[in-house]
Amino acid sequence: MNSILKALFERKSVRAYEEREIPEEIKSLIIEAALQAPTAGNQMLYSILDITDQKLKDELAISCDNQPFIAKAPMVLIFLADCRRWLDSYEFAGMSPRKPGKGDLLLACQDAVVAAQNAVVAAESLGIGSCYIGDILENAEKHIKLLNLDEYVMPASMVVFGYPIYQQKERKKPVRFEKRFIVHENSYKRLSKEEHVEMFTQRSQESDFDFEDYVSKFCKRKYMSDFSKEMSRSAEIYLRNFEAQDE
Repeated sequence: MNSILKALFERKSVRAYEEREIPEEIKSLIIEAALQAPTAGNQMLYSILDITDQKLKDELAISCDNQPFIAKAPMVLIFLADCRRWLDSYEFAGMSPRKPGKGDLLLACQDAVVAAQNAVVAAESLGIGSCYIGDILENAEKHIKLLNLDEYVMPASMVVFGYPIYQQKERKKPVRFEKRFIVHENSYKRLSKEEHVEMFTQRSQESDFDFEDYVSKFCKRKYMSDFSKEMSRSAEIYLRNFEAQDE
């Protein structure tokens, strides 16, 4: 297995970091790796916020579902789906372009998260751990003001980085679902209840695994949680600016 595949297979989320900074040259290299990511039409439909203000990190730790480790991370990047930059370019060139629609936003989100993953893989190859923070999608009103976001810009993801402490390095990576449950040939296939039970039992690796108990608890803790509902509420706010163009 080559070094890139090894990094992909071994990488896991890291939420506790050593108390040491990431050198500027390493940080710059990670960001440059992000900029080399695949992008739709070479448009790079994203912007990256490098959060260096400790007060801002502290606020994000609270607004992103009260996660203190965000404030302690040496490096915090927010990847924005950016439909404003090209719109400005078109107008500066004397064009009369349409306003961005929801399709443009979805394409920009793809660009942003691909760039984020490049940064994550680059960091892993340099011995630096990372954790995606999907909660940046919450509290839209606050984050729009806090980050000075344009009406055609949305935070697609936030990633925090740092050197993992020993316990994080030794922690076992969570087992993923097997390929046969995830990869479908040519067309989508809904799984049967029996396949769902088998899928979760395989991942748990426990002989006495209780499917209904586990999934019920997971549903309450994640899918039906207040933070999950808040993400959907905030997404509506971001999408509102793109709806008129699609009508």
